[in-house]
Amino acid sequence: MTQGRLIVKVRQTLGSFSLVAEFQAEGGVTALFGRSGSGKTSLIRAIAGLSRPQHSHISIGDDVLLDTARGIFVPSHRRRFGYVFQDARLFPHLSVRQNLGYGRWFAGSRSKEGEFDRVVDMLGIGQLLERRPDKLSGGEKQRVAIGRALLSSPRLLLMDEPLAALDDERKAEILPYLERLRDESAIPVIYVSHAVAEVARLADRVVMLDNGRIEAIGTPADVFSRALDRRDAGAVLSGEVIAVDPAHRLVTVGLSGGKILVPNADVEPGRKVRLHLPERDVLVATRRPEGLSALNILEGSVAGIEPDGEGMVRIRILCGADCILARITALSVERLDLKLSLPVFAIVKTVALQR
Repeated sequence: MTQGRLIVKVRQTLGSFSLVAEFQAEGGVTALFGRSGSGKTSLIRAIAGLSRPQHSHISIGDDVLLDTARGIFVPSHRRRFGYVFQDARLFPHLSVRQNLGYGRWFAGSRSKEGEFDRVVDMLGIGQLLERRPDKLSGGEKQRVAIGRALLSSPRLLLMDEPLAALDDERKAEILPYLERLRDESAIPVIYVSHAVAEVARLADRVVMLDNGRIEAIGTPADVFSRALDRRDAGAVLSGEVIAVDPAHRLVTVGLSGGKILVPNADVEPGRKVRLHLPERDVLVATRRPEGLSALNILEGSVAGIEPDGEGMVRIRILCGADCILARITALSVERLDLKLSLPVFAIVKTVALQR
């Protein structure tokens, strides 16, 4: 079998729900994003071979895995995909080392020398090898589950809401390891999530679903600038950590149009990061404000004014090469006399930032 572009064309009816989705993915992390019930899990199950949609085609590289018109259906165990579920599904009677060994056994002759040590190091689970699953935290269990999937030598890794069952502390624990997986592994990933912060941080591209249909495909910055739920809409900015303030638990991230302070980010200088700035948390001023608790004031100019017909307006503010979004009232636009190219200041509460 060869590895290559994943092509997905699925038409499936499940009771009163219908799923119609078509997309392609090649390398990196592709996120299937949407509200609960949008069709994300149905779609990833079809890719995995855990369901047989009625009118569909799924292939990877030169290998056709599903083609209902030609009567082709490759069962899940022959697709060479790794699958990580919401719950880790580790074997409770086996140690971590033995659970990982199951993945190596599944890889058979495809197992590479030194791969075990590389995966253990990448996921930071070396100190856990002799423990049983009941002695692990939720985040540790998920890291082991990811390691087991990687050691099966998959050509595609499927991750179905892997952080959904974890609390915020455990999510914060595991996200850096997922970033390492994205950056250090050549295995493409299909990542299912309804969490904007996760997807903005991890994904290279986003397939946004709503009610069984694909509403948008693009980069996190593109998709979240027009997210379905206005609470999710906002800008996704890429930058680099240029300073750390341990005393105040803040880091300074350098952007193309200035600097921004981010709270509770445990990262070292030089690290590449992404920030999600919800448009509802950005204020606009025509003069630099003083006497504010907000630490982030970015200088830019108005690049877009988009009324929604309901008394609210989306303002696009160009700060260097970055575009920040703000959602304000039409009355505020009138009072500030906002026009295209007008110099303005975008004010962002530090606590509103999600890294």
